[in-house]
Amino acid sequence: MTEGVKDNWFPGRWLGGISLILGPIFMLTGVILRSRFHFLFPDQLEAYKTYPTLLFLSYSFFIAGNVLLWPAVISLCKLISIKKPNWALWGGSFAIFGLFARTFHAGVDHLAFQLVRILGVETATKVMAQSYGAFHIFHSLSPLIMFGWIILAIGSYRARVLGLIRSIMLGLMSSLPLGVLKGTTSFSIVATSALCIALLPMGISVLKDGPRPNLKKILGSVLLTIVLLVGLFVIGELG
Repeated sequence: MTEGVKDNWFPGRWLGGISLILGPIFMLTGVILRSRFHFLFPDQLEAYKTYPTLLFLSYSFFIAGNVLLWPAVISLCKLISIKKPNWALWGGSFAIFGLFARTFHAGVDHLAFQLVRILGVETATKVMAQSYGAFHIFHSLSPLIMFGWIILAIGSYRARVLGLIRSIMLGLMSSLPLGVLKGTTSFSIVATSALCIALLPMGISVLKDGPRPNLKKILGSVLLTIVLLVGLFVIGELG
């Protein structure tokens, strides 16, 4: 399945493989954490008022998984492109542009939750109700992610990167609800669970396709990651 995948490709075996594993797991975690609350945005704002930490973790896991999917999609396209380059090009482009749309929505979600914290849930709900659906350039990217997953699923099957069942699982990601302050539905659980089935085994295969790093390289990577995370946290707090 990983024939032709070597260390000298972008985003590389480690970032690609880890993203193929963690991206789907994080998204599934996010939708499960808010599954007890109703789907519509007034209910999500009310839930944040009562359970701010839980909703913060839910939306944070979800968007972190979404961001991690860009190297995962590129890694998948790398495999598809060996036999079906056009399917990889169009499916990957559509899916990644769609990921940007979800990231934009996450910024609106964060602002809405801050309105709840600062102004109260009633005011926040009124503001969101009056501005919900307002046009933004990123809204035009929203349909791309639905078509992107379907194209990638067909390409994965035709390129023999995934079997029929896992290709169908990948295509089910097109049913994941898209938009601002979206709660969890049965489609959310099915789509993110299916993504785990489709991509986790591939992530493991990608990680195994190459020599094991020595201990010095592992420790250096871990230290660099910790330094970067601490630095980003400090910058975020100061900003």
